[in-house]
Amino acid sequence: MRLLLFTAVAALLGTCSSQPPLLEQIMEIGELRVVTRDSPTAYVIGPEGPSGPEYDLVRAFAEELGVSLSIETVQSVSEVLPYLMSGHAHLAAAGLSITPSRREYVNFGHPYEMVDMHLIYKLGTGKPRSIDDVIGRPIEVVAGTSHVDMLASLQNVYPELAWTENADVEVADLLAKVAAGEVDFTVADSTEFSIQRHFYPDLRVALDLEIGDPLAWAFPREIGDSLLGRADDFLIAADRSGMFARVKDRYYGHTNKFDYVGTRNFIRHYESRLPRYREHFEQAGREWDVDWRLLAAIGYQESHWRSQAVSPTGVRGIMMLTKDTARYLGLSDRLDPKNSIFGGAQYYARQTERVADTVDEPDRTWMALAAYNVGFNHIKDARRIVEWQNGNPDTWVDISKALPLLAQRKWYTQVPFGYARGWEPVLYVNNIRSYYNILKWLTANEGKPDVEPTVPSEISAKQPAEVTTT
Repeated sequence: MRLLLFTAVAALLGTCSSQPPLLEQIMEIGELRVVTRDSPTAYVIGPEGPSGPEYDLVRAFAEELGVSLSIETVQSVSEVLPYLMSGHAHLAAAGLSITPSRREYVNFGHPYEMVDMHLIYKLGTGKPRSIDDVIGRPIEVVAGTSHVDMLASLQNVYPELAWTENADVEVADLLAKVAAGEVDFTVADSTEFSIQRHFYPDLRVALDLEIGDPLAWAFPREIGDSLLGRADDFLIAADRSGMFARVKDRYYGHTNKFDYVGTRNFIRHYESRLPRYREHFEQAGREWDVDWRLLAAIGYQESHWRSQAVSPTGVRGIMMLTKDTARYLGLSDRLDPKNSIFGGAQYYARQTERVADTVDEPDRTWMALAAYNVGFNHIKDARRIVEWQNGNPDTWVDISKALPLLAQRKWYTQVPFGYARGWEPVLYVNNIRSYYNILKWLTANEGKPDVEPTVPSEISAKQPAEVTTT
C-alpha cells in the first residue's frame, strides 16, 4: 500500500515540470518547511523550546538561507517520506538511513552522520553469539525503518529468521519493552541506544548488525536538485567548521562513557536518598532560578546525596563546599543539608553569571558546571588556549578539549592561573549531564506506571522567534 502511495505521488509531482526550482520557491516565500519526527535523536519540544540534533542543523541551514523555519512533525519513521512526497515539506531531516528502497522515491543528500545498527537484548536473558541463536525468539522492530531492511537481508541467509513490525511505536518504546521482558530483541541505532541505555541499564548490545550506516536528509525526487545542492554545501561546510562536533557533543557527549553499576545505583538512590532533600533542592532552584534537577545532579556527583560526606581534601556536605567557599557564601555549617544545597545553588548561579554573554545554552551551563568544579579562573585560561588554537571559546566542545591541557607544562606555564587537573572538570560535566538527563526522565514519568515515557532532551537553545511548529 505504501509503495502504491509513493508511486502515485511521485507521478503527480512529475507533472509539475513547469515549476521554478525548489530553492527559488523557498527564497520567494521566505520559509523552509522541514518534516521530522518526535524523537530525542531528531526533534523534541522541552520546557525551553524545541531542540534535537536535526533541529539544530536545519535551524542553522534556514538561517544561512535567510528564511524562517517551519517544523512539521510526524510520530513514526514510516510517515516521514509520504509526508515529504505529498508536497507539505521541502526536505526531511529525521535521522533517515540511506537505503535502496528509499532511493526509489526520494533523493538523499550528503551523509552527515554514520551510526551502527545494534541488536539489543536484556542482561540475564541469554546473549546470542550469532543470528542462529536469535531464531525462534521474539524480535520486534519499528516498521518502515532500515532495521526492517537489515532483517530482510539477513533472512536471505537465515530463512527461518522472523520478526514483528510495529508502525505505532518508536525505537525508545521497543527498548522499554525489551527492558520489561515483553520482547526478547529489538534493533536500535547507536545514537538512540546511547541515550536510552541510561534509563534502562539492563539493556545490552547482542550483535552489531551493521557498522557505519549513513544518515542523510531526504528531498523530493521530481523537482530538481537545487535545494539538495545548497544543503550539501551547507553540511560539508558545517562539518569543516566544527558545527557537527558541537551538535554531537550537545546531545551525545554525556553518553560516551556508560557506567552500568553507577546508573543502577543512581536510580536506587533516587528512590531512597533524594526524597529527604528534594524539597530543599526545589526551593533552592526557585530562589536561584536554576532547574532543581540540575542542582540535584550536582549534589549526586559531589556526595551521592550524603549530607555528612567529607572528602580527604576537607570539602563537606551534599554540595561538597570548601571552607573558603562557605565563608564566601556566608555559611556557618556546611554539613547542614539545607545550608549546603542553598549554598551550592548560590555558588553555581554566580558561576553562570561569570560566563561570557556570548556563550549560548547549553554550553553556558556546561562551562558554569566546570567552573563549579575547577574554579572559574581555569575556565578563563582554557578560553585563552582555545583562542590560541583558533577555536571557538564560546563552545563547550572546544573548552573541554583545552581544559586537560592545563595539566601539561607546555600550556599551564603560559596561562595566568597555572596548573589544573583539567581532565577532572570534563568528566565532572559529563557525569552531571548523565545524572541530569536521567532525573528529567524519572521526574517526567512519576505517577505514570501505565504510560510509556517520552524521554526529554538536553537543555536546549532558546527558540528563535521566527520558528513555527505544527
